[in-house]
Amino acid sequence: MESTLAVLPDSFVRPTDFQLPGGEWFVGAGFGLFVHWDHASQQGIEISWPLVGRSIIPGTREVEDTVSVSQYQSSAATFNPVEWDAVALARLAKRAGARYVVFTARHHAGYSMFHTEHSDFGIEHSPFGRDITREFVEAIRAEGIRVGIYYSLPDWNHPDYPAFEMSDRPYPLEHWPSAGDPAYAGTPVADDKHRRPSPEAWARYQDYLRGQLTELLTGYGTIDLLWFDGEWERSESEWDSAGLRAHIKSLQPDVVINDRLLGQGDYKTPEQGFPVTAPKGPWELCLTIGQMWAWRSGDTKSKSTTSLLTTLIEVASRGGNLLLNIGPKGDGSLNGSQVETLEQIGSWMDRHAESVVGVSPAVGVDFYGPVTARPGTLYLHLVMRPIEQVIVRGIPVGRVTGIRMLATGEQLPYEVNFEVHEQSAAGDDPLGELLIPAPAASGAPIDVLAIDFA
Repeated sequence: MESTLAVLPDSFVRPTDFQLPGGEWFVGAGFGLFVHWDHASQQGIEISWPLVGRSIIPGTREVEDTVSVSQYQSSAATFNPVEWDAVALARLAKRAGARYVVFTARHHAGYSMFHTEHSDFGIEHSPFGRDITREFVEAIRAEGIRVGIYYSLPDWNHPDYPAFEMSDRPYPLEHWPSAGDPAYAGTPVADDKHRRPSPEAWARYQDYLRGQLTELLTGYGTIDLLWFDGEWERSESEWDSAGLRAHIKSLQPDVVINDRLLGQGDYKTPEQGFPVTAPKGPWELCLTIGQMWAWRSGDTKSKSTTSLLTTLIEVASRGGNLLLNIGPKGDGSLNGSQVETLEQIGSWMDRHAESVVGVSPAVGVDFYGPVTARPGTLYLHLVMRPIEQVIVRGIPVGRVTGIRMLATGEQLPYEVNFEVHEQSAAGDDPLGELLIPAPAASGAPIDVLAIDFA
């Protein structure tokens, strides 16, 4: 992504003050897909969280799926997603305009969706048997898309973690405000932390983590991104984050690592809600289409295509990427509603990707909606439909060569205007305003106007 806009004043583009050596592709990637899936999808319940009796929906106290630890893990023995089609998933990602895809190789509940010598709790020992992660990686790479792997630092099924038990409920979420409530005296929540193993058990668990990461980073070709999770259950020193990063980088020097490897991440990962203040440096908003991460038949409160595109645009205009999640069903097939949404996003991206991929945030431009920029072009996103005219101020109007409506390619008429008493400094282009008659809606969920400069 360009860090300066050559034909406009430097103040129009937020400076790129960060480096990702080997991972420069991440900044400005714009749009990625997240895939959450494990054996529990066969039961039609959320991934991992029902095991600990907690809802993953923000602001919700009651768990959606009331199951015991053993009930949650029971479907591991019968998991057989015969409708799984990695090629179909990869082609859908390509159609949607995704530049990278992140797949859950192992979530908190401990089920490995790849073949591993370090555990017999995984897809290799299921009726299905095939290495789903390998099929995913090969299909995604064949479409020219960057490969991301999600890997949970905790393993709630591993005896050395230690494994989560019914007696551990209610789940002791780190920094949970209820931890100080007298009602929780004598429970794990009162100490606000998961049970700790013995030093010997923790050393074995660290070997397990490094062993599985080594398998993923040496047996599957180039991995472009590692997406860690569950970091809140231990401290940076307990995880040995610096040691993990050094190990990872010794195997794949160019891999991009998220901030959930405490103290050692390359980019920030706000989740579900748009951050009040956009993070500094590289960042990504991870977001569900509905309310859940994995397949659940009752998850019908889905965001509209227009809502999702608005979020994509707003994230891009603040220098981030959108990582949008889908959840395959228990039989491996894709959720038809989510497929339809991604195809609609892809149709919009066909004409509008240039305004959200490979762009920079534009600053100092006076406009009522999100603005992005690339060398030679400024993009105005009409997330609020103009009634009479579109006005944008504070740009070098003398350099404007035309205004395009991206959906149709139509050249739009415009007028320029100045404040007559203002004088530009010697050598500076006078800044003014463009007055553009509001174009008729193209039928796209969100229209975008491109202002081209000489």
